[in-house]
Amino acid sequence: MKLLLTHADVLATQDDAGTEIADGAVFIRDQWIERVGSSADLDAWIAADRSSRAPDRIVDLRGCVLIPGLINGHHHLYQTLTRSVGTSRGLALFDWLKTLYPIWGRMDAEAVYVSAKVGLAELLLSGATTVADHLYMFPNGARLDDEIAAAVELGVRFHPTRGSMSVGESAGGLPPDHLVEPEADILDDSLRVIQQWHDPAPGSMIRVGLAPCSPFSVSAELMRQSARMARSHRHVGLHTHLAETLDEDRYCLQTFGMRPLDYAESLEWLGPDVWFAHMVHPSAPDIAKLAHSCSGVCTCASSNMILASGIPPVRAMVDAGVRVGLGVDGSASNDGNHMLGEARQAMLLQRVGWPGFESRADRMSAREALRIATRGGAAMLARDDIGSIEPGKAADVVAFRIDGLEHAGAQSDKLAALLTCAPTRAWLSVINGRITVDGGQIPGLDLAPLLRRHNAISARMLQA
Repeated sequence: MKLLLTHADVLATQDDAGTEIADGAVFIRDQWIERVGSSADLDAWIAADRSSRAPDRIVDLRGCVLIPGLINGHHHLYQTLTRSVGTSRGLALFDWLKTLYPIWGRMDAEAVYVSAKVGLAELLLSGATTVADHLYMFPNGARLDDEIAAAVELGVRFHPTRGSMSVGESAGGLPPDHLVEPEADILDDSLRVIQQWHDPAPGSMIRVGLAPCSPFSVSAELMRQSARMARSHRHVGLHTHLAETLDEDRYCLQTFGMRPLDYAESLEWLGPDVWFAHMVHPSAPDIAKLAHSCSGVCTCASSNMILASGIPPVRAMVDAGVRVGLGVDGSASNDGNHMLGEARQAMLLQRVGWPGFESRADRMSAREALRIATRGGAAMLARDDIGSIEPGKAADVVAFRIDGLEHAGAQSDKLAALLTCAPTRAWLSVINGRITVDGGQIPGLDLAPLLRRHNAISARMLQA
């Protein structure tokens, strides 16, 4: 399949130089980007060898901005089933979790599959092309395979992480005892999903990670064994929540005698294969340690705001060289799945002052936020094959219309307008060379019956 995307008002490549091309075009062959340049340049290049370069389809992107696909580095897709539960009452993280654990415990395999399909569809329409999900409870026969099935059907590039909880309330943890798993079973299933699903090859569509949930829900030994298992396989990442709240800080000091990042380091959880969700409360030495160890951080602005967890020092982490990417987080702690909107929120939150920092409108620009959501996400996930529009990279690109009502008058800087104006739906999305959003719709997906089934499952869980 040869696909030509042409006449984009602006093409933002996110290459090392941050190249932006007016009247830009991209030529895609199968799943790879083959040529990038102006529309005139690509027309001449195709004409020079039309027998091998004539496109099978041409998409005219006049009125659009074309960027690399957005990369969502942290999510809990099953939480689409419980949006606004707890957050509408203003609960902070620990109380919010205690409210929701019993409801989530009623999930089954169908609930995981349907909620993943709904969440991934919403993400696709928001510009996401790569999604990392953290599923850490498996009640009633649910498996990681159930959400993988949804991602495969929709054609999303997927990083499912086999999460886990093993320390319940009776042992000093936060989750109810009936929702934790024996650690031997966790490790056995972790190995199974790696062997069954993980693909370390360049351009792979599925890469599995191991993700013990948090310091307050798993043991030190499970953290160590998970790290060692992951590192016995190529490109299996390690993921967990860390330094999300001051309550977690206090828990780690009281329970382990260490702050969260020091605790993670003691368990072999630093390095280029690790990315932490949130990192709202790192100290200056923590930031230096993250940068020195090449560990990644996924910032989740909306979730941190809605649960009042705090404002993460993203500017300081980026400036220190930490691999920072962007995440929507759980659909029940956001309560949406809009990656472009999340990039906007991350930009705005960094401009707001907090103790010790004055409010500054220049603390983060729209371009910096978009880079975190694309190139930053690729680095966070330790991938060099996605995140930019360059020859040899996987063909993950997304186009947003900027000629509609939301962008009326935003002609001086059309790329920045993606974030300074109200976020809109993706008009075109290409993942691995395949069109997954066309004219603002997902080809072949009938949303109405999917949403009816999703809401029925949600109602059943809530009413129980």
